[in-house]
Amino acid sequence: MKYKFNEEKTVGWLQDLVNTPSPSGYTTNILNKISTYLDQLHIPYRRTNKGAIIATFPGDNTDKHRLLTAHVDTLGAMVKEVKTSGRLSLSMIGGFNWNAVEGETCTIHTATGEVRGTILMHETSVHVYRGAGDIKRDDKHIEVRVDAKTKSRDETRAIGIEVGDFVSFDARFEYVNGFIKSRHLDDKASTALLLEQMRFLQEHQVKLPYTTHFYISNNEEIGYGGNSNIPAEVVEYIAVDMGAIGDGQSTDEYTVSICAKDSSGPYHYELTRQLVTLAKEQQIDYKLDIYPYYGSDASAAIRAGYDVRHALFGPGIESSHAYERTHVDSLHATAQLIYAYITSPMLKMEG
Repeated sequence: MKYKFNEEKTVGWLQDLVNTPSPSGYTTNILNKISTYLDQLHIPYRRTNKGAIIATFPGDNTDKHRLLTAHVDTLGAMVKEVKTSGRLSLSMIGGFNWNAVEGETCTIHTATGEVRGTILMHETSVHVYRGAGDIKRDDKHIEVRVDAKTKSRDETRAIGIEVGDFVSFDARFEYVNGFIKSRHLDDKASTALLLEQMRFLQEHQVKLPYTTHFYISNNEEIGYGGNSNIPAEVVEYIAVDMGAIGDGQSTDEYTVSICAKDSSGPYHYELTRQLVTLAKEQQIDYKLDIYPYYGSDASAAIRAGYDVRHALFGPGIESSHAYERTHVDSLHATAQLIYAYITSPMLKMEG
């Protein structure tokens, strides 16, 4: 069956996902939301002890399985200290630069509710702090200005804020002229694409050549999202994750990016070449690239000792781990490659 990409459904899911806070370690709400989506689509799935979701589509060949994963956890922070001023110092979740969230509005998730705030430099006011623009953006100087009448540690704690509370960054989703601007496109864009793929398979009762698992992981940003609960029959493991854009990169916002190597080393050569061949045969716009400071759930699975062929591809994301952007053309190309891959014959290896 020819695949037809549902742009409206995919972008709608993506908007809902990025607007649901889910820094690594605080993902129960978004995983419950995805469970609701799958229930509505009548797609069976199971939850792991860590909370991840695995949906399985039986194929003609049940001896050798495929697995595709995307992660739903994002960057974020935790309250490290309630300061004497009543403001909050933070500890990062995931890898980013503090300047990427300076000035961003946020939510503090307390045990009793939510409190709004803004992430700022302590020395923000140029009318008071000479040379404020030159001060290092780090744990010492970045803080949260709490949206509550509080001028002391005790007053802030009295409204329920404590050390260890999660802090999520507002997404600020916008869809304009085909461009999607938002925080957390890494990797909720790919999660929306896997949901769209599952919807299409279920709605059209597509029979796949191999049993295929769709794994929504929830700890990728801290290094171990998809390195467990991989069925023993899986021989090919695909991470659907963002392509990195910048100087020296070939990835752009309009094509699917296929990664040949990242900081963990080369991806499986033959499987990567098969993806390139599929893109050429199906006339899918693609770029082949190397991401220098990057790791994925596929590389985490390899480090965990799984005997699988691993590969990585996904939509190109501009300004990764900051206020990100991509184009719907990149989502479309990625969706096409996912479908081309899961409906194609499996790579044959000697031996």
